[in-house]
Order: sequence, then C-alpha cells, then structure tokens
Amino acid sequence: MTDHDEVGDVRPLALAWVSRHLEVGERVVRAEALYGGITAEMRRLTIGTRDGGTRELVLRTFVDPFYVGYAEDWLSRETGALNLLAGTGVPAPGLVAVDPAAAHCEYPSLLMTHLEGRTVLDDEGLETRLSLLARQLVAIHAVRPIERPREYVALTTPESVVVPEGADEGVWAAAIDVIRRPAPPYEGRFLHRDFQPGNVLFDVPPTGAADARISGVVDWAATSWGPADLDVAHCATTLALLHGPAWGLRFADAYEEAGGALAADASERKYWLVRDGLAASEEVGEVAQVWRKAGRTELTTRVVEERLDAYVTALMETPG
Repeated sequence: MTDHDEVGDVRPLALAWVSRHLEVGERVVRAEALYGGITAEMRRLTIGTRDGGTRELVLRTFVDPFYVGYAEDWLSRETGALNLLAGTGVPAPGLVAVDPAAAHCEYPSLLMTHLEGRTVLDDEGLETRLSLLARQLVAIHAVRPIERPREYVALTTPESVVVPEGADEGVWAAAIDVIRRPAPPYEGRFLHRDFQPGNVLFDVPPTGAADARISGVVDWAATSWGPADLDVAHCATTLALLHGPAWGLRFADAYEEAGGALAADASERKYWLVRDGLAASEEVGEVAQVWRKAGRTELTTRVVEERLDAYVTALMETPG
C-alpha cells in the first residue's frame, strides 16, 4: 500500500520492488529527491510502520545511459563495501536490497538505510571539518577486509587532461609529465575512492560548527584497493576547488596529524596529488553545476577552473 500522491516520482517497478523489501504492514508514504550526486538519482523514502510511526530509507537509481553501463559493477562493489563496513564503526548506510542488473526495477537500483545529517559545503566551520574529514579517512583506511576490493583505476591519462583556458601551458605540460611516470610502489589500503565533502554527512548542532560531527559516509560504489595517498589526494582536490587551493594543500598534513601514513618520498606524494588534480580537469563543469544546485551559486565553471589552475600550479611548486 502506498500514498500515490506523495510517491508518484518513484517509478512503478522500483516502487513495487522496494515494497517487497519492507516489513509486514509497512508502506512507502513519501518520496523526496535528494540532490548532490552526479552519477545517480537519489530519493529519501519515508516508510510508514505498523505502529503508526515512520522510518526512512534511501533509493539510489542509475538512470543516465552513460552511467547505467557501469552500474552493475559499481553496485556490486558498493554492496560488498556496505556488507564489509557493517559493525566496523565507519558510519556507512546499511544494505537493504540491490538490483544491479535491473532485473526487477526500471533501472539498476540500491536500497539502503538513511543516515542522519547533511552535506556541508560552506566555508564557515571548515577548519573544524577539515580535521574531522582527516580522522574519518584514517579510520576508513584502517579497515582490513578479508577479501580485498579490486585495485584502483586511474581516473585520467596524460592524453585526456583538459588544460583550463588561460592556464600556463608550461606548468600544465610539466604536471602532465609527472603522471607519465609509472605509478610509485605503495602499501595497499581499503579506499573509499570518492571521499570528499559531497559524500560526507555532518551533524551540526545549534551550538555551531565547533561541535559538528560526522554522521555518515556515503557513495561506496568506487571502493578500491590502493595507496592511502590517492584518497587523500582526491579529498584535497575537492577542498581546493570548493574552498580555495590553500585548503587542498593543507589536507595531507591534517591526515598525517590524525595518524594517517602517506608515502615517505616527496616525489611519490606529489605524483598522487598531481594525478588527482589533473583528473578533476575532465569534470569541472559537472562538479560546478552540482555545487551551484547545493547553494554555492558563486562557483561557476570558470571560478572552479581558475581554482584548479591555481591548485595545480601550487602543487608543481612543491618539492618532489
């Protein structure tokens, strides 16, 4: 049983599939679109319970034809990650059901528990959140799976880098030369692979940002095995584009201060930071659009490109 006026934007087959995974006497009473993701639609589902109360689940649906092609692999990895993380202390959603090949739903889908909190992309309170992000990433890297996820996949190649308009071509050419080198050897870690503020939920009490805490980490579809430096580099790049290059440059230090271990050699650290920074050049427009929808209206594609250029330039000026 459902309240159709409130859940009309949930596709019929998906709604029926969700309903089959509810407890006896429960029903979907409301659906609300969640914003912030690039690859999939997200909806918060309010479930009416037998005792007259409610609980919430989240439905993740891959609809875009480009991403549908990857959905089965991504959802299989996310399922494995959520099962692995249950009971570890890492605040990840709980798995309810998955339909990776769209055998039951219109599109590949994942049903999971809802975590309290919200993404916070504002500049205010960033000092506190930086330390929280670093400590949470150290905890993720401390997970020791019995069965390793697949090895990480590089997100860019020297040939696919998009040099921003007006950037110093010499600097960018030198940066591209950095990632032409073979990847340095590394001690493998369990990686989120897309750990960044858009995939972290915060509980920010009325007392303010100083008392904020992380309430959840979401989007485990890219879970991989690889160097801790790679997760650190990805979060650093996002911080640089979202808040300014200086914040990206600070994140590696925050990670080490939280107890994390990075490559001992400066040139190896630089390799991973530059690699992820260059990877961002291919999706600046999409990222800027997501952030504007989330309220950061000043972050036009051009502004984000300029921040990326400044960040890559700063990386190339560091030793290594």
